[in-house]
Amino acid sequence: MNALAKRLEMIGASVGHTPLLSLPDDRLSLFAKLEYANPNGSTKDRSAYWILKKAVERGEITERTTVVESSSGNFASSLAAFCRSLGIRFVPVIDANCNALTEAVLRSCCERVEKIMDPGRDGFLPARLARVAELCDEIGDVYWTNQYANLDAADAHYELTGGELSSALSHIDHLFVGVGTGGTIAGLSQRVKHQFPGVNVVAVDVQGSVALGGEPGRRYIPGLGSSIVPPLVGKAVIDEVVRVSEYETVLGCRALYEEHGLFAGGSTGSVYAAMNRYFIDNPPPAGRRPTTVFLCADRGVPYARTVYDAAWVERTLGPRACVPPRAPAAPGLPVPQGVAAAV
Repeated sequence: MNALAKRLEMIGASVGHTPLLSLPDDRLSLFAKLEYANPNGSTKDRSAYWILKKAVERGEITERTTVVESSSGNFASSLAAFCRSLGIRFVPVIDANCNALTEAVLRSCCERVEKIMDPGRDGFLPARLARVAELCDEIGDVYWTNQYANLDAADAHYELTGGELSSALSHIDHLFVGVGTGGTIAGLSQRVKHQFPGVNVVAVDVQGSVALGGEPGRRYIPGLGSSIVPPLVGKAVIDEVVRVSEYETVLGCRALYEEHGLFAGGSTGSVYAAMNRYFIDNPPPAGRRPTTVFLCADRGVPYARTVYDAAWVERTLGPRACVPPRAPAAPGLPVPQGVAAAV
């Protein structure tokens, strides 16, 4: 076993095995998979670890390789931490929507950070991907993790996340999964459909995202949605789709924190809002409490000055987002004014 493989073995021991928390709910047997308990605070630790592991095993990454990726969020943070542990270079390509905290973490871990400020005609993601292509030509020994199409990203969730859910629960009736790069829902849906054939997989997207065929539009909250149709989405087994607005994302985050004390990020708030709306429209039959699972994909800390900041919400999402204050303060933050917690 070479040095990189040994270090990856140690990284792998820290990834996954996240808590599956039973939440009180009048309608459902509701479970939250606390993916923010991963070492770098998100479910992206799983795909970052698995992609690096497989690339090292295939000889595509060595001690001399520079890893590059387009990401303004958790995947970049995960790669930055793991590449630093492996002693190899990582160059993230981020954009102007990147959370200030995430950008600060990346700049502390990486010698070089590429930031796209002009989205051009097609949006930030195509602009980031174009810069990645330039870097691949510019840098000699380079490996692009390609989280939107790399099958190892889906395999990570088939083997790891899906394996944990399959072992922990005797059955699942509904699984709600947010869609961004497509890796999580591709791997997870395949695994739960194999284990629990009757499960209803509900994909959650945001307005302005085209990941699941929606109309393109401006989005401000990173973590969910895409301005391209990621190839990995085609590998997912999806029964239903629910789309939410970014206003609902904010309400979902606040509701999850107020009702269950879970301080989660924007994608989780979107999923929680979508799940609540889904069961209002499709109430469970009397006397049944369907087993329902969703992922808390990351922590709320990077969103403290956006989703959890009433001034940012009003300034960015518009006056309609200012409703009577009911949300408690996020940990360590003053009580936010102007954003409700009810979905």
